[in-house]
Amino acid sequence: MSRESMKKLTTPYYLIDESKLEKNLKIIQQIREASGAKSVLALKCFSTWCVFGLMRRYLDGTTSSSLYEARLGYEEFGKEVHAYSVAFSKSDIEEVRQYADKIIFNSVSQLMAYRDDVPGVKLGLRVNPGISYSHFDLADPARQYSRLGVSDQSAVMKVAPLLSGVMFHFNCENDDFENISTAIDQIGQDYGSLLEKMEWVSLGGGLYFTKAGYPVDRFCEKLKNFSEKFGVQVYLEPGEAAITECAELVTTVLDVLQNEMDIAIVDASVEAHTLDHLVYRTTAKIAFPEAGTHRVMIAGRTCLAGDVFGEYRLKAPLNIGDEVRIADAAGYTMVKKNWFNGVPMPAIVVQRLDGTTEVVRTFGYPDFKHNLS
Repeated sequence: MSRESMKKLTTPYYLIDESKLEKNLKIIQQIREASGAKSVLALKCFSTWCVFGLMRRYLDGTTSSSLYEARLGYEEFGKEVHAYSVAFSKSDIEEVRQYADKIIFNSVSQLMAYRDDVPGVKLGLRVNPGISYSHFDLADPARQYSRLGVSDQSAVMKVAPLLSGVMFHFNCENDDFENISTAIDQIGQDYGSLLEKMEWVSLGGGLYFTKAGYPVDRFCEKLKNFSEKFGVQVYLEPGEAAITECAELVTTVLDVLQNEMDIAIVDASVEAHTLDHLVYRTTAKIAFPEAGTHRVMIAGRTCLAGDVFGEYRLKAPLNIGDEVRIADAAGYTMVKKNWFNGVPMPAIVVQRLDGTTEVVRTFGYPDFKHNLS
């Protein structure tokens, strides 16, 4: 569907392009075929189930961070369901055992409290290896006083007979192969005696192996050697790696102000629709219009002073009614969108593999009203 045809759609909307999504998925398939490593989609990053039909062709299942995500994976994705939570409640466990193939506990205390409540389910434990890769302390699993996983190796070994596998989730947006290669070696050295007792090991998510130029062949070799050395099934938990660059947030300019530079107000919001940029103080990328020399700030429509997508140099000044597309708008966007200021929530639109465009979901006042009570 051409950009001219898309203009007939009411903005704002998230536009997911299945052909771009499939490019990432094919890399995941390549890794599985070459290394034997299975991949489960991290729903905390992307839970937009209208494209699960495509994704399940390439992925082995889903991994969750809550009861609701586990249920969604079970109902809408199928295949394997890995259920993890920083802390399960008793009622969580009573329900999640209906959906999960594997339940991964965050602590020894949770494992001991609930292991008898989940007969027939494979049990796992999150281990904190004390190493990590993250550009942000906020997202660093090995930050000081981290509550994410068990760091006491002796405690892990004591409960090893209860486990079928372990999870090491210690990366965030790691695109450095040499770093992850060294980390995998260190895990093998430090936890080899544990791994030899396990059926499977998850190396977690946060690995940017779908980035252009990433040495996929070397990555596959590293995973394969690790798996064979310890006799374990390796799992990866791609979130952003699965959906990077596959979606845009399409907006329209509502007003253009002047305060030392042009400030274009669009009909979307950083606070409400791309929250991670505000949380991590990053600048959104612009997919359209083209870059150039004209300086402009693009900002959201809420009353938050810092609701700003960023400052840009564009080919031409923006005018009321112009289209602006925020790039790479799939990960940690739709799962975090909110009703701040009562700003209309973007619709979800999918451009399918056959080129047809489907408006999957729109949101209106009743959704806003019934989000509360």
